Amino acid sequence: MIKMKTLRTVLLTILLGSLAIGQAQNKLDNKVLMTIADEQVTVKEFMDVYSKNNVNNEVIDKKSLDEYLDLYINFKLKVKEAEFLKMDTSKAFKKELEGYRKQLAKPYFTNDEVSEALLQEAYNRKMQDVRASHILLILDKDAAPADTLKVYNRAMDLRKRILAGEDFAVVAEKESEDPSAKDREEIVGKQSFRPGNKGDLGYFSVFDMVYPFENGAYKTPVGEVSLPVRSDFGYHLIKVEDRSPALGSIEVAHIYLSLPPQASDSLVNAKAEKIALIYAEIEGGMSFEDAVKAYSEDRGSAQRDGKLSKFTVNRIVPEFVATIKNMEIGEISEPVKTPYGYHIIKLIGLEKPGSFEEEKAKLSERLAKDSRAQKSEQAVIAQIKKDANFKAYDKNVQAFVAQLDSTFTSGNWTPTAENTKALNFFKLGKKTYTSADFTAYILEKQAKQENITAERYAYKLYNEFVKQSSMDYEDSMLEKKYPEFALLMEEYYDGILLFDLMDKEVWTKAVKDTTGLESFYTRNKQNYLWTERADATIFTINEEADVAKVAEILKNNTADEDVLRVLEQDSIRSVRIKKGKFEKGDNNYVDMMKWETGLSDALKTNVEKVTVFVRMHQILAPQPKELKEARGIITSDYQTELEKNWVKSLRDKYPVSVNRELFEKVKENY
Repeated sequence: MIKMKTLRTVLLTILLGSLAIGQAQNKLDNKVLMTIADEQVTVKEFMDVYSKNNVNNEVIDKKSLDEYLDLYINFKLKVKEAEFLKMDTSKAFKKELEGYRKQLAKPYFTNDEVSEALLQEAYNRKMQDVRASHILLILDKDAAPADTLKVYNRAMDLRKRILAGEDFAVVAEKESEDPSAKDREEIVGKQSFRPGNKGDLGYFSVFDMVYPFENGAYKTPVGEVSLPVRSDFGYHLIKVEDRSPALGSIEVAHIYLSLPPQASDSLVNAKAEKIALIYAEIEGGMSFEDAVKAYSEDRGSAQRDGKLSKFTVNRIVPEFVATIKNMEIGEISEPVKTPYGYHIIKLIGLEKPGSFEEEKAKLSERLAKDSRAQKSEQAVIAQIKKDANFKAYDKNVQAFVAQLDSTFTSGNWTPTAENTKALNFFKLGKKTYTSADFTAYILEKQAKQENITAERYAYKLYNEFVKQSSMDYEDSMLEKKYPEFALLMEEYYDGILLFDLMDKEVWTKAVKDTTGLESFYTRNKQNYLWTERADATIFTINEEADVAKVAEILKNNTADEDVLRVLEQDSIRSVRIKKGKFEKGDNNYVDMMKWETGLSDALKTNVEKVTVFVRMHQILAPQPKELKEARGIITSDYQTELEKNWVKSLRDKYPVSVNRELFEKVKENY
């Protein structure tokens, strides 16, 4: 399948312009202007397509309408031939057209207002870095209401304890079900000790966390603890530690002294003393780079003057980020302790977020892949239901769900006679969706479930079924609801057919039909002439000291082979030799000399610091180009002839009639 952008370019060429429908209604619009192979074309249909070429709102003149009429008829004849050959019934054609349809339909399934609001929200959050801690209480996203309430109440109890004065970090270390909050004990030979973060997640920005958590963090004031926030992982209590202008992409260098996770007090003190002495040396005049080479224990970065790879705030420990936020470019920090050891940091550069317009494209791409995009989708579904007068028969759904048993969550449910009763579930427009439709959907989608009742799983599938049905219903209505979409799909339908048929009858045929191409060339070779040419050799000398020697060699040797031999004997390496046949304008130096056989004087320009001699061997009279010398343009002209003959045969095959009297009125009225 050719790419959409490539096909679009082809369509614009074939159909003469981009979509710009907007012709005013005219009393002639519904009259039949022409009939092509039994298909009637109205004035409006013709003028709508014509307007695609009228992209600059130029005045339509009679001559251009006359010219376009022939182009339009030829175009329609080619499409008719493709349909006659049943190219529109092939699997490849249908697959390609469906692929483009899905892409073209996407804008109709987004809510612009919601999308724009989400985009602005994402940009505003990108402009801020947040540091937050959390307490997680794990809860399955499909948990029963009773279990959900139990975990929610537990989260509220923990929040009350914190608001009453208990330290958030202490409560997180003890109560959070996020494994990173607690110390990971050493298991000899299996895992090393790792200190817990006591709920501290460090700094992050937009898209770094799941959307519900991000919302909680950005909406909670600094120093406060949120109400329980539900995500797919469970309930979170979020304490916002800091909110500050975004750093963006960060580049630093550091001097590093390492500390093992369970370092003794004596080792910690020793490293603290050493890093202080290193800092004192830098303050005393030692360069940061020399200090890196002499003292840093990060040997990888030491080879690069301590430089680390660029990173964002969510990729580094918060102590590191907090220090950088108070630094200027080029500044060197005092020693900083992190869970990994001691650092002296030099800030090299910051690439802060750009303007909204600069960031918009990347943010839009991230939004499309993020769960928050569902908000736009939900708004679209709601609008589809409203427009289609959605009506649900909830009692019938309840009766259906009540019959389900444990086999439903095991993933191997099969419907019974009772299940397959024709119960109406909901309506969209004039279409009614029944229990039989839902049963078919279940059989396609069901999978084994854990920690969820048959009832909850059934309603989960039912909601997905309603959503998918709404989307499919809207998709089926696009051509009726949006004339511009119908016209665009017709354009792609015609364009794909025409592209495939033109490739078969003209483009590829001209390349593969070598006999036909040679015959065309023989009949038309006088159309592909060389103008007068000079058979010449150009000698370019790069060293001024060699000019006199080379001039003497050229004077004494007329054959290029002899010149080359003498140059090699004399070890002269500064001469470039170019032999060829040149038309006027092909080479500046050839043009500078009189066009007659012989050797030129030394030639120079004010631009190139070289000396050039040109030897004219022969002046060639105009003559036909060989096929291999002009294959590209000859092939193109052969394609034009093939298309011309093909179109003539199509006009003979399919009847075409034009209401000339009406066409004259069209030219007068539009």
